[in-house]
Amino acid sequence: MKRVVVTGIGPITPVGIGADAFLDGQHRAANGIRTITQFDASELTVRIGGEIDVDVTRWLDKREARRLDRFVHFALIGADLALEHAGLAADDVAGERTGTSVGSGIGGLDAWERESKIRFQRTPMRMSPFFIPMVIANMASGHVAMRYGATGPSTSVVTACASGSGSIGDAYRIIQRGEADVMLTGGAEAPITPMGIGGFAVMKALSTRNDDPATASRPFSRDRNGFVAGEGAGIMVLEELEHAKKRGARILAEVVGYATSADAHHITAPAPGGTGAARCLRWALKDARIDASEVDYLNAHGTSTPANDKNETLAVKAVFGGPGQAPPVSSTKSMTGHTLGAAGGIEAVATVQAIVANVLPPTRNLHEPDPELDLDYVPNEAREAKVDVAISQNFAFGGQNAALVFKRFA
Repeated sequence: MKRVVVTGIGPITPVGIGADAFLDGQHRAANGIRTITQFDASELTVRIGGEIDVDVTRWLDKREARRLDRFVHFALIGADLALEHAGLAADDVAGERTGTSVGSGIGGLDAWERESKIRFQRTPMRMSPFFIPMVIANMASGHVAMRYGATGPSTSVVTACASGSGSIGDAYRIIQRGEADVMLTGGAEAPITPMGIGGFAVMKALSTRNDDPATASRPFSRDRNGFVAGEGAGIMVLEELEHAKKRGARILAEVVGYATSADAHHITAPAPGGTGAARCLRWALKDARIDASEVDYLNAHGTSTPANDKNETLAVKAVFGGPGQAPPVSSTKSMTGHTLGAAGGIEAVATVQAIVANVLPPTRNLHEPDPELDLDYVPNEAREAKVDVAISQNFAFGGQNAALVFKRFA
């Protein structure tokens, strides 16, 4: 099997766009949550989110941008940034030895809502001819491939909040099998719309701390009361090791393990005790041929919901042991909010950056720990620590779990 390395990263997040800005945001424990400005949310019970200010015309011409949903904008910008970070030009990745694997949990929600208004207020025949291509979730991967002429393997994992992790895992397997030399991979999502926020709000899944957005996302805290929706993308350049070495690439980390599992339990609730998540972690470590004691850091799903944080903690303890045995665990969603299908991509980027910088990103807003949750969650401040092996894990509605294992390259 081929070895697979990370050579470029392109995060688009509420606390920073691009590798340096995102890393700085993590190290400052920056807040990316604010009152929603993209639409009038006054009728909703939830009026906060992790929005991104970005001028897409820096990367896309106006005509092209109008024909694409916002989640695709994020994917294309992230791919551009990742390639630049990897020292690759468009010509370098054209052809059949480059593929794409970019996931999205929902797809073009904004386009769906906008065109639905036209359908009901006027007539379906006045909808945009680009409506269908704007909403389908595989278009992030498809447009990234078209932008660079990447004619190799192309796929898109749609497993809700595990979509980004699953897409990176698929890309890893594709290179391992020798089917591509380079993969542009990760996740993208743009769920901050009336139906996106409203839909999660009526499920009682979101935090209602509208008057204090900066402290609303508080994973592992005693008084956590739901997640905060965010938007963005996390795109990586994965390369076959010899291909990267031949061109003199800077290698950020090696991908050494991946696994996915099903809870087969409930449409939204995790399996009691985090049994499905624990199974996924064990399989990922087995795939990586790494003992649990070798793991230095775990980037948690850490949504700030009562059920996830409790069961995720139980899953970690089942695999690694309790306090003093388990590695430090933190949730970057405390800063970015929960970016759904983009979360796996963004958090994989954060995990790789922890290895490169030897700094653990913090769990922001962890001032009142839940007494039932007793692991080291890196509260409130980034921490210097040697990180040679790290895991990024994500769980999804439908009970689908994914875990990625990264290692310092040697």
